Amino acid sequence: MRTSETAAEAVRRYKNAINNAQGHSFEGYIKAACALYAQQGRAEIDKTPEPFRVTAKDRKNGTFSGRFTARAQPDFQGTLDGGRSIVFEAKYTTTDRMKRAAVTDEQMKCLQHHHERGALAAVCVGIQNNFFFVPWLIWDDMKNLFKRQYVTAGDLQDFRVKFNGSVLFLDYVGQIGGRWISGADCSPDRWRTKGGAKSE
Repeated sequence: MRTSETAAEAVRRYKNAINNAQGHSFEGYIKAACALYAQQGRAEIDKTPEPFRVTAKDRKNGTFSGRFTARAQPDFQGTLDGGRSIVFEAKYTTTDRMKRAAVTDEQMKCLQHHHERGALAAVCVGIQNNFFFVPWLIWDDMKNLFKRQYVTAGDLQDFRVKFNGSVLFLDYVGQIGGRWISGADCSPDRWRTKGGAKSE
């Protein structure tokens, strides 16, 4: 522990480090699914590069230093087989709930704009050992649908996706049903040509 650091600050720093590491693992599980879907011909989806600003260059040895800037773009973007765009943010928590505010205002604006133009926009959520793919309009209308500004794993059971070492975000465990998604057949494969989610 640093000499000027309180015990509470040390615990907070430790928890942040754990969350950060597990968040990177979560993104790795999603990347593995992207590779699998590409191999199957179902989609081409890539991780959006994080914006990086160079702050100094060393001309002698070619090295540089810099910092990551605030991210406005969602984490993953690509195209589903059939031509529809897919854009989604990935959020993970070690706690028992995911706050709506985990997605920044800029990211929410971006997801909304993509949704309005016909993309399949969503938030891929990890809550402890449970994984979900939540269509954008469900996330956006969280307060009306769930009566609060956060969701639990129990709230999101309809959006639970398969996990086999990869977070298979295009493969729901069960059928979502017309309560959430337009059309009788609610598999993501149909989302390539049909409209997106709708609230009740």
